[in-house]
Amino acid sequence: MSDSVPDPEPDIDGVGVSDAEARLGAAPPRSGAGWGGWTMTLLIVLWAASVGGAWYWGGQRGSSIATATAPRPAADSRLQQRISTLQMSDQISRQANRELQQTLAEREEEVAGLRADVAFYERLVGSTGQRKGLSVHDVELRRDSDGSWRYTVMLTQNLNRGAVSKGALTLSVEGTRNGKLTRLGWNDLLQRPQALPQRFEFRYFQRLEGSLLLPQGFVPGRVIAQVRADRAGTVEQSFAWADAAQ
Repeated sequence: MSDSVPDPEPDIDGVGVSDAEARLGAAPPRSGAGWGGWTMTLLIVLWAASVGGAWYWGGQRGSSIATATAPRPAADSRLQQRISTLQMSDQISRQANRELQQTLAEREEEVAGLRADVAFYERLVGSTGQRKGLSVHDVELRRDSDGSWRYTVMLTQNLNRGAVSKGALTLSVEGTRNGKLTRLGWNDLLQRPQALPQRFEFRYFQRLEGSLLLPQGFVPGRVIAQVRADRAGTVEQSFAWADAAQ
């Protein structure tokens, strides 16, 4: 009888296993085990990538914000300079406006004064009045608190319209003192030796004012105004003291 090796018996499922595998007790691999490992690895990689991307994006955004909010000395300096320039310009404009308003007010006052002078001159000489050369229209006297007399002399001319009249004015007063007729000259009235006459220069009329002083015991009767023109003769007109004094 020959020895023969019996055939291995099939396993329950009808699939044979080797002796090594039977000795080691290894189980056959399942078909889904490999795919599960790859899936887990992929998830870990994706998670790491997302974390890294979030960190990178957050760092970039933080850097951008820090850059945007960081102080800019050059830009701030230019802004401050522009603000200073605008403030200075505003101050200059305000000052110029105030000066302009003041100038306009002064001009309006001058115009009003000229209109009043013209109206006075028209009433003074009249549009159909007789044309006269240089003359003394009126003399007014007013006593001051210190005992002196304040005089106002009105000079006019309407003969040469537009021509300028120049010259000098002096006053004298006639009256009595200690029962004697006395005439006080310009130096006596001003109580200054060699007193200079009062100058005038005008086109149509001019008011001249000043003060004079009468000595004690002198009783005035009339005041005489003497006008000496530079390029003409002398005009002398007298006015009763009672009419001139106010």
